[in-house]
Amino acid sequence: MPQLARAASIHTSRPPTTFSQSSRPTTDTRGSRPFTGRPATGRPTTGGSRPRTGRPRTGATHVDSQVVAAICEGRGVAASVGLAFIHLATAECVLSEIVDSQTYVRTMHKLGVFDPVEILIPMTSMTPTKSKLCRIVEENLPGATLVPIARKYFNEPEGREYVQQYTLAEDLESVKVAVSAKFYALSALAACLKYVELSHHTLFAPRSLRLSYQPSEGSMLIDFSTVRILELVQNLQNPKSTASLFGVLNNTCTPMGARLLRLNVLQPLTDLNVLEGRLDVVEELVGREECFFAVRAALKPFQDFDKLLTALVAVTTKSTLKHSENRINDVILLKHGIRCIPPVHEALAGVRSNLLVAIRNLCLDDRINHISEMIDNVINEDAVWQKGALALQHQRCYAVRNGVNGLLDVARQTYKEATSDAIELVAHYSEEHGIPFRVHFEASRGFYIQLSPTDLEACEVPELPLCFINVVKKKKMIQCTTLDLVKKNAKIKDSLTEVLLMSDKTIETLVDEIRSEIGALYKVCEGVAMLDMLASFAYVCTVRDYIRPEFTDTLGIKSGRHPIREAIHGDRYIPNDTYASNTTRFQIITGANMSGKSTYLRQVALLSVIAQIGAFVPAEYASFPITKQLFSRISMDDSVESNSSTFAIEMRETAFILQSANEDSLIIVDELGRGTSTRDGFAITLAVCEALVDTGAVVLFATHFKELTTALADRPGVVSLHTEVQSEGENMKMLYKVADGGNEEKHYGLKLAQAVALPESVLSKAVGISFALASRTRAQKENSEAAKRAKSRKLLLNLRETLTQAYNGSMEPDVLRRWLVNVQERFVLQMEALSGAHDEDVGEGVREASTLHNGSEVSSHRQDLDAVVEIEE
Repeated sequence: MPQLARAASIHTSRPPTTFSQSSRPTTDTRGSRPFTGRPATGRPTTGGSRPRTGRPRTGATHVDSQVVAAICEGRGVAASVGLAFIHLATAECVLSEIVDSQTYVRTMHKLGVFDPVEILIPMTSMTPTKSKLCRIVEENLPGATLVPIARKYFNEPEGREYVQQYTLAEDLESVKVAVSAKFYALSALAACLKYVELSHHTLFAPRSLRLSYQPSEGSMLIDFSTVRILELVQNLQNPKSTASLFGVLNNTCTPMGARLLRLNVLQPLTDLNVLEGRLDVVEELVGREECFFAVRAALKPFQDFDKLLTALVAVTTKSTLKHSENRINDVILLKHGIRCIPPVHEALAGVRSNLLVAIRNLCLDDRINHISEMIDNVINEDAVWQKGALALQHQRCYAVRNGVNGLLDVARQTYKEATSDAIELVAHYSEEHGIPFRVHFEASRGFYIQLSPTDLEACEVPELPLCFINVVKKKKMIQCTTLDLVKKNAKIKDSLTEVLLMSDKTIETLVDEIRSEIGALYKVCEGVAMLDMLASFAYVCTVRDYIRPEFTDTLGIKSGRHPIREAIHGDRYIPNDTYASNTTRFQIITGANMSGKSTYLRQVALLSVIAQIGAFVPAEYASFPITKQLFSRISMDDSVESNSSTFAIEMRETAFILQSANEDSLIIVDELGRGTSTRDGFAITLAVCEALVDTGAVVLFATHFKELTTALADRPGVVSLHTEVQSEGENMKMLYKVADGGNEEKHYGLKLAQAVALPESVLSKAVGISFALASRTRAQKENSEAAKRAKSRKLLLNLRETLTQAYNGSMEPDVLRRWLVNVQERFVLQMEALSGAHDEDVGEGVREASTLHNGSEVSSHRQDLDAVVEIEE
């Protein structure tokens, strides 16, 4: 399962990179033709627009990321986009081909998940004018560098050859089937691999690349704004804080597990079978304490296996002494990593979950034992990873077994003698001058002499003899050397270089043999990452009281809690219930400021994300439908980059939601329409609500427009909720509980203003203005044509009811006649009092009522009553 992590530092732009005509350059090809187009600012030349500020990479993960992406767009009417991602640190390659909408929402989602630092695009998409896709990428990924390259490098046949050449042997057939008709994805792969080879000077060994195809389906679609607002991977206030969903769930022991967790948080699953399998694992780990602790203990010794395997399969175009040193280190680390696999197998003894059984079986692969035997045949049994500079140097020197290479044994003897001579020389200086010198070692300086000033004073030596040179004082210690010691260091360096170069030939032969079996290690790495992530979920369950969710057609949460706020506030967080079915899918939430509306919206969305990554959720009970799209409209930020106001951004995001939402979507909207005038804002909000109701999506809509609850009350699926507030005189107490019905609290804004100590004179004037406006509004409402029409209709309905009762009564004809005359006179007076509210319906009702007075027979009265009743119906 490929995982791509985000970079942990800010990407800095490099000079323009150029493709050379040669397939494997020996020198840096930057600056040559035909590939050009990237200025030093990190963006293609785009005219007079100012350079875009680099976006800080999230600090959510503790592993570096170097992801290069390529985009190849089709030229037809349908927006067909091919994507290729290569992670230089983990040797993972992901292909995807998407038939997208005109807003490229799925393409941007995929790019956001992998977060590349460089994005390759055909030069024809940038000149003479930018394509629509390029503009959208620049707007949504300002931290990435767009690299225009010649269209000829997007070559589908060459991409197909790369698949044949680099894919792991056991994955080749399945990958070939998956990409058989993916023209644009293969074209993007060709450009991406060629760029990595010529720009980053990195090749991959044959049959060594973890290449996979990911369709756009099978995962929840989350747009960029929602990722930011929900704080999925980064806290809004402090990017370095762990107060994000990733930070709350991340208790992983390995870098591989952290990368997989981040990928799943940004791309939750929609496959019910996979989710149930993960939940089974978490439940089993929570229920079996001894297994849980054994798994955690077995995972802790693992280092970054992804990066280690990548270092082994990568073939650099520039072989240096540093490369030889790193290659020896990598083999020793691999030896240590393989020894960490059996404890994982033992920790999973007796497991029942299918996924845990599959991970356990991966640890039994015979190829792993074969790799271990190959390493033991070449590397010394006691060679382990060392941290000190001198110990690390000795480790590299003596890593290869004696007898493997005779000349190497001779070179090591020379190194040993030179090292001993340097140490003996320092001891000779101490004996000759009577000063307790101590020998120290640094990788950059070699051996040098160190002593403390107190030792110098104790020996009654005013200063060091002239033979000691480069005397400096560091951290209260005196450091120096001599010409003889410098010569010894040079001899040690020469002998070490000879040892490393001879060892490199043996190590490279060993690495070539390991590459033929490396697919087994990749599988184990992926299994360990999955186990680490699920164990992290189990850890969260035990410390924060999470429960297993169910997947049904109804969204039902009992005592749900906001996971991030709970982690910050602990016991102070107040839980809430949520219920949304087909008859309550559109929920309007009103309430005072600071009463918890926005937190409640985010809480529901976060719990849905947690459930669909296969984790337990913070609640007493939880049931979720499978959500395929998650949208939000919460932020209220101006965009200086795009010269957009709050309202413009609000309308743009709302339009995007309306275009993309369907019955499988979950939408949270907070305070739509507040970026413009009250009248226009309400009109737009009401129209948007009407459109969202028609989509069939589950919508949580927080607003201060209390009129929405009345205007939409008769729409199917619409219900009203409010956040409770306890009023005590002029004081208000927020209860942070969501209850049924609309909000009835009045003037809560004034009470909040009083609570924050607004000046008394200003507050008094605000109260007066508020009541005056309220009185005027009531008067206007009473005198408005709409109010008059409503009152007229109410009178007509009352008249209808009165006449119906008379029709069904048993009054004598004379009594009935007098009673009808009184009803007529009273009705006419009431209608005249409405000051001109006699519309056609009213006039017709009056005329029909008047005929009652002119009739002389009871039978005619009965007919007139029937006529009026018919008119009213």
